Amino acid sequence: MKRTLLIIFAAIAILGSCKKDDPPAFTEFTVTSYKPLPVVKTRSMQIFAHYMPWFEDKTTSGSGKWGWHWTMTNQNPDIVDANGKRQIASHYYPKIGPYASSDAALIEYHLLLMKYSGINGVLIDWYGSTDVNDYGTNRRNTEALVALLEKVGLKFAIVYEDATIPVVMAKTGSTEAVSLARTDMNYIQQKYFAKSSYIKVGGKPLVMVFGPNYFQKTSEWESIIGAFTTKPCFMPLYGRNSTTGTVTSGEFIWVWGSNTDPSYIDTQYDLVTRFTDYLGGAWPGFNDFYKEGGAGNTLFKIDYNNGVTFQDLLNKAAAKNITNLQLITWNDFGEGTMIEPTNEFGYTYLEKLQSFTGLSYHKSDLEAIAQQYALRKSKGSDKSSAKVLDQAFYYWVSLQNTKAIHLIDSIAK
Repeated sequence: MKRTLLIIFAAIAILGSCKKDDPPAFTEFTVTSYKPLPVVKTRSMQIFAHYMPWFEDKTTSGSGKWGWHWTMTNQNPDIVDANGKRQIASHYYPKIGPYASSDAALIEYHLLLMKYSGINGVLIDWYGSTDVNDYGTNRRNTEALVALLEKVGLKFAIVYEDATIPVVMAKTGSTEAVSLARTDMNYIQQKYFAKSSYIKVGGKPLVMVFGPNYFQKTSEWESIIGAFTTKPCFMPLYGRNSTTGTVTSGEFIWVWGSNTDPSYIDTQYDLVTRFTDYLGGAWPGFNDFYKEGGAGNTLFKIDYNNGVTFQDLLNKAAAKNITNLQLITWNDFGEGTMIEPTNEFGYTYLEKLQSFTGLSYHKSDLEAIAQQYALRKSKGSDKSSAKVLDQAFYYWVSLQNTKAIHLIDSIAK
């Protein structure tokens, strides 16, 4: 439902002291909120984007420095070239430049792009409930993202990184690895499961683990997942169910070096029938910056092939009748798997999603959302402009995109 009033212009009563050509006064802009509506797609497949909430700028990092995921060990975003491009740890450059994951304007931009590309939600890479290293800021950023999801009408689930456990143990002196993981599971259950935006698969809340990378015994995972009073749909990576044991509901596909062999994706999909639930996968390519960034060796490369790699993987998921598909990834710039708009690829991957999902929206809608973000950054401190953009947001989420674009154009001049 909407609350009240859109834009109310009240003509001033003509008084004897008023001049004939005085401009009419108007009341303050009042924002009308609308509930989000789902986009209409011709394809029923649920599509989720793997999301990295780990980006920090100098104002959000807590150290006054750019975050590691923009710098690795040797890049400096304060170095700006003649074209205004900052030096970042990636072969690819976000269209909006490097950003902070907790920025409200950034989150709005990302989620609206997703909605108008046919993406149903995000699978958030999550580092746990402790404040070791940057895990606390990642969690803060996750919760800033989650706070806006319901307003946009998108969903989310957690992808747990068990590789954080030995780091937490080393920093805190704890020797109770399983207990630490159970604490993380309790946090997930208490903080996220009750939200209506949390993704459920087969009626169960979805919890994924990127790995496992640390816990290698089924007894450990049975204890860890046993922390949940609400049994989740629990998925490890492809080929890891022997590690997670009886608590496993299914697996999810990921991009590997051997994906350079086209038949490898078929090998992964051949396992679909072994599980109750399964998450397919599609990625644009792979070209990491680790060697150049002084953060390790090059892992492998997968050619982007002008968007054909991504399109072929989408088509493969459709041919395999996949119900749930993970896009790998929304914004891992360090590994070059991002489908977020970049200088190099433009809106290519989101346009392909619009076509694949059967949306009636186009690149022009995505460009208008980017324009809204630019206006948030340039005029957001002006209260009048901010309210107009707030109204445009509610138009976007309620699929009144023409009205949203009209408002954006009205203040872009």
